[in-house]
Amino acid sequence: MKKYCVYGIGNALVDIEVEVRPDFFSLLGIQKGVMTLIDDKRQKEILATLNGVPLKRASGGSAANTLLTISQFGGSCFYSCKVADDEWGNFFHDDLIRGGVDTNGAQRRQKGETGRCLVMVTPDADRTMNTFLGISEQFSANELVEEAIRNSEYLYIEGYLLAQEHGRVAVQEAQQLADKYSVKKVISFSDPFVIQLFHQELEAVIDRGIDFVFCNEEEAKSYACTRDLNLACQKLEEISKCFVVTRGSQGSLLYDGERYHKVEAQSVPAVDTTGAGDIYAGSFLYGITHGMSFPAAGRLASMAAAAVVSRHGPRLAQSEAVALLKWPLRESVDLSV
Repeated sequence: MKKYCVYGIGNALVDIEVEVRPDFFSLLGIQKGVMTLIDDKRQKEILATLNGVPLKRASGGSAANTLLTISQFGGSCFYSCKVADDEWGNFFHDDLIRGGVDTNGAQRRQKGETGRCLVMVTPDADRTMNTFLGISEQFSANELVEEAIRNSEYLYIEGYLLAQEHGRVAVQEAQQLADKYSVKKVISFSDPFVIQLFHQELEAVIDRGIDFVFCNEEEAKSYACTRDLNLACQKLEEISKCFVVTRGSQGSLLYDGERYHKVEAQSVPAVDTTGAGDIYAGSFLYGITHGMSFPAAGRLASMAAAAVVSRHGPRLAQSEAVALLKWPLRESVDLSV
């Protein structure tokens, strides 16, 4: 029995969430509905215009949200990341520890600024992210903890890391360590821009071997260069032993290596979609590392994602996670496509 269900690597970012009106974007020249990398100066300019508007903050970044979800359900995780020796870094590290996730963040930290993601949520439940990577842009193989990888069932790779040279080297080293210790390798495509701008780098990760892919429908189609979901799934079968394609209100499509399973979405009014895919991945990984079948894990993940999008914030409450595990999770849901 290994100590950790999942060992994750990704960009450590403090999420700063705020509610805005749609005209806010046109006034500041912000592209709505996407993740845009910006520098520190630009982010501070945007924050200055929000003076007096309530802000919420939490330790975040895609992989961190996924691992914190696993921990909330009772799973054990380790997160390798890079935060600075500053107030934001202290907040991030302490929030992870409170969430039950082990991390390398207690190691001596460098001077600099911890990365921050400004999440702007509009009344249509869409989220627009302007991200300053800060010191997380320097995340490298130096942050990897070999012993923790050896003691994990799964290595979880955040696709956003492929946007940085140091991150790509870290991913390669992590994959090599996973192979050395027979740890299954999982990648989240993270965002269509990763596929479009870093396709060659993504292919290099896939060529080294991947056991599981998490992506949404848009990412699956973008990767396969098709608008046909069936063709996109055929392409995913070629590169990964298993995968999950989330489809928003249309539920999710699971491939367990032999057959497909459909999981219906939970019908809830969407308030904020921030973190929904991360929470889905964390819930699903908890399920399959704790004896659940693919359909049951998909059902849990669908319910968890619905709970998150029904209100503001990228994370479940602890009480919600506990309550979800008490629901009957169907072992069979619309098999075969």
